[in-house]
Parts: sequence; C-alpha cells; structure tokens
Amino acid sequence: MMNGFGRIKEFNERVRDKIGWKIIDSYLLRKMLGTVVFAISLLMTIVVVFDVSENIQRFMSHNVPVKQVITGYYFNFIPYFINLFIPLFTFISVIWFTSKLSSRNEIISIFDNGISFNRMLVPYVTGAVIIMLLSLFLSNFVVPMTNKNLNDFKYQYFGKRNISSTYLHIKNSKNSYVFVERWDKVEEIGYNFTYEEFDKNAMRLKISAQTIDYNEEKGMWQLHRFTRRYITPDNEEIIARGEDFDTVLNILPRNLCQDAFVSETMSYDELRHFIKEEKMRGSSLLANYQIEQHKRLANPVGILIMTLLGVSVSCRKSTRGVGVHVFIGMGLAFSFIFLQQVSTVFSVSGGLPPVLGTWFPNIIFLIITIVMLKMTPK
Repeated sequence: MMNGFGRIKEFNERVRDKIGWKIIDSYLLRKMLGTVVFAISLLMTIVVVFDVSENIQRFMSHNVPVKQVITGYYFNFIPYFINLFIPLFTFISVIWFTSKLSSRNEIISIFDNGISFNRMLVPYVTGAVIIMLLSLFLSNFVVPMTNKNLNDFKYQYFGKRNISSTYLHIKNSKNSYVFVERWDKVEEIGYNFTYEEFDKNAMRLKISAQTIDYNEEKGMWQLHRFTRRYITPDNEEIIARGEDFDTVLNILPRNLCQDAFVSETMSYDELRHFIKEEKMRGSSLLANYQIEQHKRLANPVGILIMTLLGVSVSCRKSTRGVGVHVFIGMGLAFSFIFLQQVSTVFSVSGGLPPVLGTWFPNIIFLIITIVMLKMTPK
C-alpha cells in the first residue's frame, strides 16, 4: 500500500515539475476550491432548511418514513440545485477570495516575485476545469437520474405527476401521421387514436381507434375498437371494423410523453437519440429538448468564462473594500442570468435557433471577459 502511495506521490511531483507548478499555485487552487465548496455547502444548507420547513407538514400527513425523506427526496433534490447554482457561486467565490487577497496586498506580492498576471491565472483555470468537469458529470449523468427518482418519489407519496398529455400530433414517417387526443403516462394508454397515410397529397389510409396501448413483448401497438378505411387507386373506399388490431408504428410510448420535463430525466446519449427521433416526427417541443441538450454543455463552459471574469473584476485593489467587487460581481451575475432567460424564451417562441440561444450569453460574456482581462493592471 505504501509503495502505491509512494508511486502516486512521485508521479504527482514529476507532473508538477514538468508544468512548473509552484506552492503559490497550490495555495490559490485550495483557496478557490475551498471557497466554492463552502459557498455551495452553505447555500444547500439554507435551501434544505427552507424546504424542510415548507414540506414537513406534507411529509407527516402522507406518513413518509424519515429514511425515505432523506434518501428518496433530499439525496435526489440536492444534486439538481448544486448543478444549477455552481456557475453562479463559482463566480461569486472567485470574486470574494481574490478580493480578499488583493486587499491584503497578496496579489501585489505575487507580481513582485516575478509571477506574471497570465501565469497567476493557471491555478484559477485549473480549478475552473475541475469544477467544469464536475458540472458536466452532474448535468449529463447524475442529475437526470436524480430527477427521475425525485419524480417517482413525489408520485409514490404525494400522487403528483403529470398524468396525461393531450392533443398529440406526431409525424410517423415521411407520408404518415399519428394523432392521439389523450395519452395517459401512468397507464400508458392512448385515447381517440387516428393514423393517416398520404400518397401524393391524397389520403389513402385512415385508421381510428378508441384506445391504444403498446405490447413490449410483441413490439407492436394494439388498437381497440378500430375502424380502418382504405382508398384504392380507383378511389374506392374499403371499410373494416373490429375489436382488436395489431400494427407497427415508428413511435414508442416515450414519444407520446410530450412534456419538456422528460428531457431532464435522460442522460446525454439518451437525449441525443430522443431529439433525433422527435425531429423526424416534428415534435412541438423540439426546441425545449434541444435547449436542454445544449445547456448541459454551455453551462459548464460558462464556469470557465465566469472564473476568468471574476479574476479580472476582483484582482484590482479597491479603497472601498471587498464589498465593491462583490457588488459589481452580483450585477454581472444577474445580467448573465437575465440574458440566459431572455435568449431561452426567444429560442422557444421567437425563432432564435436553440444552439444560438443557449450559447449566446456565453459568447457575450466571453467578449466582456476578454476586454476586462486586457484592461486589468498587470
């Protein structure tokens, strides 16, 4: 065991020597990560306390076991909020501890020892990359799983789940379309189903059914109390009615769950394949799904941008103290959040491409960051 630790230590020292890692780099990195962890921990404590005070009566009235409240609810509740607030609190944390360093003349001491401003950014960038990778892991693997578990918990104990989708129009193939008046997500049953197939803008086949459900063993859809109308090339109509009818469609039950939240319960690969299917079917919520996909990459990248912006804002020494830097940082942070919300709304309903709407705040603040870094005294 000791040999193993010795080899790791030796490898670590070799890497440090190769990249020129110094004691001051370790000091800044520890300061950055420590401040971020402390800020997020404090925030989560406050959020959980408020949530407990709001929901304790509901937990008690539904006789939810304490163990289930902790493991089933809060273990799935916390990762979502950590991932949601980690870019903002990384930014605020960088401003806070860098301002403290600046007020104690530690930044000046670093420059006096021959370390340039760009070299000083190395531990900040290293810390931002570590947090960015953590956020990528949370966004694409952990949070989708915990969102699903939390939704199941609420349904099990509170009976809260979006039970049905209504008036669903889906493109089944190039020349065929599916309409379902109501889809029950719990029972996985569709009501008032219609299938229409066209040939040169003329309808050739129409199938109606009172209810449909999916047989996973057969991989087929089962139609109940159906009516089948077929128009021959000679424009003769052939009508058939019956109780049960099995058919194959290019859709699955998940394609009928027209709910923006469903994308938040999928891993990145699952979401990517799901979007490909929904694009082919012409889903009305396609923009929402694409925004969710791009957010999982744009938000972690935003951590790196906001870290560099935070350094450029706070490394100047101010006679008014740390509060000025924090005030400026809060203004920039809320501007970033506001820009995210506006661009998202335009992506959903304003015709702005989802990829541009999601990455637009990062692009704007990257430009601001570059300008601020160039203006920073070095």
